[in-house]
Amino acid sequence: MLPQPTEPIEENALLALERSVAKYLADDALVRRGGSVGEVAPTQYRVNGLSKSARLGDLVERRGAEGASIGEVIRIERSDLVVAPYDINASAGIGDPVFLRGPFAIAPHESWHGRVVDALGHPLDGKGPLRDGDRHATSRPPAALERQRVDAPFATGVRVVDIFTPLCYGQRIGIFAGSGVGKSTLLAMLAAAHAFDTVVVAMIGERGREVREFLEDTLGEAAMAKTVAVVATSDASAMMRRRAPGTAMAIAEHFRDRGRRVLLILDSITRYAHALREVAIGAGEPPVARGYPASVFTELPKLLERAGPGANGAGSITAILSVLVDGDDHNDPVSDSVRGILDGHVVMERSIADQGRYPAVNPLASVSRLADKCWSPDQKTLVQRLRAMISRFEDTRDIRLLGAYQPGADAELDMAVRQVPAIYEALGQSPGDGMSADPFADLATKLKARDRQGEQG
Repeated sequence: MLPQPTEPIEENALLALERSVAKYLADDALVRRGGSVGEVAPTQYRVNGLSKSARLGDLVERRGAEGASIGEVIRIERSDLVVAPYDINASAGIGDPVFLRGPFAIAPHESWHGRVVDALGHPLDGKGPLRDGDRHATSRPPAALERQRVDAPFATGVRVVDIFTPLCYGQRIGIFAGSGVGKSTLLAMLAAAHAFDTVVVAMIGERGREVREFLEDTLGEAAMAKTVAVVATSDASAMMRRRAPGTAMAIAEHFRDRGRRVLLILDSITRYAHALREVAIGAGEPPVARGYPASVFTELPKLLERAGPGANGAGSITAILSVLVDGDDHNDPVSDSVRGILDGHVVMERSIADQGRYPAVNPLASVSRLADKCWSPDQKTLVQRLRAMISRFEDTRDIRLLGAYQPGADAELDMAVRQVPAIYEALGQSPGDGMSADPFADLATKLKARDRQGEQG
């Protein structure tokens, strides 16, 4: 009779044993397709012997003197193929064996909430291994005619957004800003909205020191509990920065397919485009638009169209993307292309930040294409009047600075001069102020207070 174990076998040990058995029972576990490194360049290497069996996007495993490393097939030719490694420090050698692993796949699980992973789905937070889900995430958007309609508004709690660019579940909107204007803070405020079951944050090309600050301080413990973060810092390889948004999107799709309302934050889509450019040029593709190869503008809609409402019975992915405007030029190729794909854009300007107004959003340049589904008729009329008033105020700024403005000559301008500073004050908000439950009521309170001050004056 076999002796009985004195302690129960841990669930993790059983899972590890299960995976080991499955590995050796797989059809290709004992015989794997392989080749060898024939040429090495600084950012990629060529592999002989796999051209007939590999496909673009497949993963390969190279085994060298320093151990195994993963790469991705980015170009296939008749006699060999080009592989870009995910590990920027991996050093390939001539003759190193390379084995085909197939397409990239990820299987998220409910326990991933509160975790931080890299672009390949490996944990970065030191909290132990991740548990795989029961199936791999999908990577294709629902058919156009099978998607649900986008018509259910939600409140972000950020006054300038809820008044001038209100959002709906399943909407995709971009935050366009130069560096240092406060877009990360605005993203964190939006991520704290109570309207979502799950938040997926992709930090692409961010400075390494900012990751913990954003997740622990800016985002906060309460929001992080329902968040899955995918991180590829600026010192990561172009392949990791290129893969991170797709991994984040796959995680969001997993929860959307289970009926969740998911908020997906990509910061920033511009650095994703930069990574696409690096890889495409390394594969031999010529640049066509200010240094960007044509494939960049093919990959952007392929990624962004995966967000949005799901099919009937599923949830939705509301995508908020930050677009880092190069040189404060809002018409650069990436900004122009992304603006045409999304359902609206929030424009942040350096001149507004220089005045100390945060969030530094320009309400005149910001647009939500689904705003009519959010505003009531009275709110729509009010917002139109507010826009007209702000426009009049800004158009006459130089005249007023020169002292050419005379009160009483133009009633509309007099109202703009009196009310717009109160509007700007009402729109000001920081993470420490908390979320606004009723932005229109907050605005009305500020305007009434300004009217009372004017009467007393």
